[in-house]
Amino acid sequence: MGAVSPIGVGIPAYSAALRDGRSGVRLLEFAHPLLKSSVAAPVAAPHFDPAEILPPADVLRLPRLVPMALAAAREALDMAGWTPEGQPGAPVAVDRARRIGLVLGTGAGGIDFTLDQAQQAYAPGGANRVSLWTITNATHGNLAGELSIRLGLKGPSWCVSTGCASSSDAAGMALMALRSGLVDAMLVVGADAHVRWETLHGMELLRVISTRAFDQGQDPATASRPFDQTRDGFVLGEGAWAVLLERPDHQSSAESLGSLVGFGATCDAYHRVRPDPDMAECARAIRAAIDDAGWATESVDLLHYHGTATKINDAAETAAVKLALGPHARQVRGTSVKSMIGHPQGACGMAALVASLCGVRGGFVPPTANLKHPDPDCDLDYTPAVAASLERDRTYRLLVNCLAFGAKNSVLAVESRA
Repeated sequence: MGAVSPIGVGIPAYSAALRDGRSGVRLLEFAHPLLKSSVAAPVAAPHFDPAEILPPADVLRLPRLVPMALAAAREALDMAGWTPEGQPGAPVAVDRARRIGLVLGTGAGGIDFTLDQAQQAYAPGGANRVSLWTITNATHGNLAGELSIRLGLKGPSWCVSTGCASSSDAAGMALMALRSGLVDAMLVVGADAHVRWETLHGMELLRVISTRAFDQGQDPATASRPFDQTRDGFVLGEGAWAVLLERPDHQSSAESLGSLVGFGATCDAYHRVRPDPDMAECARAIRAAIDDAGWATESVDLLHYHGTATKINDAAETAAVKLALGPHARQVRGTSVKSMIGHPQGACGMAALVASLCGVRGGFVPPTANLKHPDPDCDLDYTPAVAASLERDRTYRLLVNCLAFGAKNSVLAVESRA
């Protein structure tokens, strides 16, 4: 797996920050008269420099998510031993490249590049300076192709864009491709990078984002508060996370970090931004993933919540988990990585999956940071404030739950050994 996150670049850094409950939320480095928001969780220097991943000319001609996605993808391929020995970051050898595909999960894709080009086009005399690559960068599927080209992967090159469920749906799509025998391995990348005033303002109009005035002396690190009674919306984050999925009969020599064994997806068919209050379809997606994995409900150990820190979603997701798991819901330990990295939109499913695997492999459950004032409507175990220890030398069964605008629900079922 690989990670480029607001709290660390590379799996060791990401895992260490998760264990410590460190936050990547900080004050905005820009301002706009329309903005009420004062914080976000960007991937920024000195932790990440796109010029170390791509030539300077390519950094200028591509959306910001591309170098992030490439860095995470290369880390995953190197860890799995798919790249030539002693050549980290090199393209996969041709004879192997034909049996490995890629699927990118992204919500906004190259929206940053598109907005910049629109601004350029409408500026006086600017139309002649619009980039040749405006169309290719505005089409999400081309971004998946950009990754496949640079990684040398010759299997299917797909893109899934289903809002916040994008990268978990991408993993489900990869699982189906592997089960069909279409390929031997699939690289799943979740990436989004659109921390800018236009996006923040759009979220403010929807009333889903935190607008506390953290520039007035409060600690920005406390802004994202999933399940806390004082929460007032999510914090916009960004980043890229990748996992390499291999068929068991074609596994590389690298040690397996876990197994993706189930997937469930449904649609509320209710509202474009609000979940159906009865949460029946979210619960059905959870049960579908459990059934696909062949588990008993009572065998679920851990649950990575969508946990955005919006008033409606946190309470509704809690209700869905109770509906899906019944009395066992109170025995399942949960968490939300968004408390530390903000909400990376379409990348959040992979961010949560990688965080969960980091935790199990490291013998801990990442905390839901900033959870200090429990909401009576959110009364399950979310691992408040401090990481919890896991018993070693046993296999854990965990769920990764995602909800998305457009009434979508997406759930992954995973097994991993501590």
